[in-house]
Amino acid sequence: MFKWLKSFACPKELAAAGVLGMNRRNFDVISKYNKRCLYPLVDDKVKTKELANKVGINTPGLIGKIEYQHEAKNILDIIKGRSEFVIKPAQGSGGKGVLVIKDYHDEIFVTASGRELSYNEVYQHISNILSGLYSLGGKYDTAIIEELVHFSNIFKDYSYQGVPDVRVIVYKGFPAMAMTRLPTKASGGRANLHQGAIGVGLDISTGKALHGVCRDVPISVQPDTGADLMKIEVPFWREHLIIGALAYEMTGLGYLGADIVLDANRGPMMLELNARPGLAIQIANGIGLKNRLQEIDNTYPSGLTAEQRVDFVLQKRAK
Repeated sequence: MFKWLKSFACPKELAAAGVLGMNRRNFDVISKYNKRCLYPLVDDKVKTKELANKVGINTPGLIGKIEYQHEAKNILDIIKGRSEFVIKPAQGSGGKGVLVIKDYHDEIFVTASGRELSYNEVYQHISNILSGLYSLGGKYDTAIIEELVHFSNIFKDYSYQGVPDVRVIVYKGFPAMAMTRLPTKASGGRANLHQGAIGVGLDISTGKALHGVCRDVPISVQPDTGADLMKIEVPFWREHLIIGALAYEMTGLGYLGADIVLDANRGPMMLELNARPGLAIQIANGIGLKNRLQEIDNTYPSGLTAEQRVDFVLQKRAK
């Protein structure tokens, strides 16, 4: 499937095959359908969570937030009575600055990888978040503390330590392409492809695996567990797609990426949204995105609800 991408000798051939490049994505899609005034709705995870709650999208619960340096010392009060949680920057990107705590006792914090952190180390991490170390553009940020997702056992053989997710590309409210992102030992338990996670393209009509890729190399077996990636079939698939479709109404963004996790108890949950989703999803799917967006432009109906748009996609792609 990576050979599929490398088989094109020049940019003209890539374009002819329907591969959407960075420049075309920025100028033909994002600049047309994503007003910059709407970016804060997805760049700030607190605002995103608040909006999601208003429209009924399931998200991890917000435990608390820290906005100023002098409030960093309040972390012990915020997490009182809890043994697990996640600390992340409100305006972070690429998984940077996300600290997953799986256990907490006697002022010792245990991360998802089993590393033990002291109060001072966690305090410093929060301070770094507030100073903008992990935020978009290095701006002063807010540290948010939210509930830990207990991901479904359906992914336990496909993921290393971290939380796997599903990325759905949504265009004009219609789910256009999807993949699951699976943490590996090399990625440090994070689900970001550029850090070494696995991307598995998913059939948009079924949620079943199509192709796998890791660091731009085809892959069919999880290197840390030996599991067959081609046996992946995401349950509650329609519910995943509905979350992505609802995100369109929620934000007004014509082109977005919805990152969704499957909690063992609460089902599909929206983790975050992205107004500039990357294009590696094309490699994972072994197909270009440009033609699919054009098909939505030219042949998909308007005036449908989120659920109707999802059902239209499921029926059309199943044919």
